[in-house]
Amino acid sequence: MSYEQAITFIAQPGGCLTGQIRVPGDKSISHRSIMLGSLSEGTMIISGFLQGEDSLATLKAFRSMGVQITGPDEKGQVTIHGVGMHGLKKPEKALDLGNSGTSMRLLTGLLSSQGFDVTLSGDHSLSSRPMKRVTDPVIQMGANINSDEKGTAPLIIHSDTSTQLAGIDYTLPMASAQVKSCVLLAGLYAQGETCVTEPAPTRDHTERMLQGLGYQLEVTRLDEQRSKICLQGDGKLTACDIDVPSDISSAAFFMVGACIAEGSDISLNHVGINPTRTGIINILRQMGADITLSNEKEVGGEPVADIRIRYAQLNGIHIPEDQVPLAIDEFPAISIAAACARGQTILTGAEELRVKESDRIQAMIDGLQILGIDCEGTEDGMIINGGEFGSGTVDSLGDHRIAMSFAMAALTAKGDITIKDCANVNTSFPDFISLAQSTGLKVSS
Repeated sequence: MSYEQAITFIAQPGGCLTGQIRVPGDKSISHRSIMLGSLSEGTMIISGFLQGEDSLATLKAFRSMGVQITGPDEKGQVTIHGVGMHGLKKPEKALDLGNSGTSMRLLTGLLSSQGFDVTLSGDHSLSSRPMKRVTDPVIQMGANINSDEKGTAPLIIHSDTSTQLAGIDYTLPMASAQVKSCVLLAGLYAQGETCVTEPAPTRDHTERMLQGLGYQLEVTRLDEQRSKICLQGDGKLTACDIDVPSDISSAAFFMVGACIAEGSDISLNHVGINPTRTGIINILRQMGADITLSNEKEVGGEPVADIRIRYAQLNGIHIPEDQVPLAIDEFPAISIAAACARGQTILTGAEELRVKESDRIQAMIDGLQILGIDCEGTEDGMIINGGEFGSGTVDSLGDHRIAMSFAMAALTAKGDITIKDCANVNTSFPDFISLAQSTGLKVSS
């Protein structure tokens, strides 16, 4: 699997976003549906599966471990014939997870006690990302995992029939859904109880899907911020069908574009509004955005709604830190909104952004400055003074979210914005160019 081809976006200035669209399926839920569907007893049919390279990497990994999976077809339908909790087989070679940090971090827990050795590898970007925050707690549970001296991939997981993990009571050093999910998935195979305490709310798709598939777990709210999630090992999962809602992280680019471009009025259909993911809506509303939700309902345990966004003048704010974990993947797009807002926007408490697909804080600051915005990065965030975008060439550093965010910036720019290294947009949003063009964004590759 290779993402090395050079793709450059050219976004021309002007225009606005209008119409009614449905963005691709939620990547987090697509990953988890493959993983937990494979471990279930029975057949699972997934609708709306995201056909991006990240989630397809997870699908291919489970095929390599003996799971019969058909699809996805042109409508995103996937059928999984589950093998049960102990039915995975040793893959013939290393599992190549491409650019997908979610795949690697969650599989580190899930594969830590399968009774066979397995190597998790990825592309250059994934191989540079920190993995100790997932390997350390799983090693505390009794797993045998080797990595390079920096704690990065490839990860070699040694497991035989005598490997037995022990439950752990683990407090996350920082709020992270991926670390939480890794420990809980390892806990499925551990003796006794595994508990994870999170210092602030993070996305809870893993917990929701486990419960939807019949696995018992207990969530205790310790205070306004902290929660404790506990489960017992040696349970079972029972397959059921899953309808994947549209990804709010993908919707975020269009939400921001409509907020900043005068004349915009766009509706995004069937978007997941899980309360652990709605930071983008909350933050934009605090900045003055005109956002309305309609047709709210629950599908497969996940709340969804249609979201309408109309242009409104935004104002700079100090982003509440309790919203940061709820919008951690949307800050590249939020940075574009902040650059178009009146006054100053301050982000703090977002140190995790420095260890994503790129150092997203520095990458956004570099790009914003090239385009004429007065801003600076801090250790755990950024300070952005609203202004006007000029034109120039920015480097996405192979980070799909940065590439799509700067494409939206062109709506209010004075000239063309050229965005380098955009191949990885296919990891989460395969048809971004054509869908964005249909709404009025002047972007091409």
